[in-house]
Amino acid sequence: MDPTGVTVTSTMEVGLRSDQEIVRLRQIVRDQAIAQGFSLVDQTKFVTAASELARNTLLYGGGGDAHLSVVVNGTRKGLRLTFVDRGAGIADIERALQDGFTSGSGLGLGLGGARRLSDEFEIHSEPGKGTTVTITKWKRR
Repeated sequence: MDPTGVTVTSTMEVGLRSDQEIVRLRQIVRDQAIAQGFSLVDQTKFVTAASELARNTLLYGGGGDAHLSVVVNGTRKGLRLTFVDRGAGIADIERALQDGFTSGSGLGLGLGGARRLSDEFEIHSEPGKGTTVTITKWKRR
């Protein structure tokens, strides 16, 4: 149990070093969301957030890993995804979370969009050392 009262009941790691691994992660996240009883809307939101963050991990972080956990907090069940890379990091996180910001050729909706699609969002980054992003989605009753 972590300090917030959340218990992790299972964890799976997926490497993110190719487009094929992003597709694999999307399917794993969808399968787990279905297994946890998420609505179709919440499945879609979490898979979309996962896809955006996985793509960022690959494109801007040079690849990395995703850790998918089934979590429980009292009577609530959910899924938590942590993305870890050892890339260049993000110098200005607040700016990176703003819609329209992009360090590449994308639309700039990745980080901010993932934050809006998730129930909980945390980001830690250090220039030159990499980035860790954690998102959690709780099953609606």
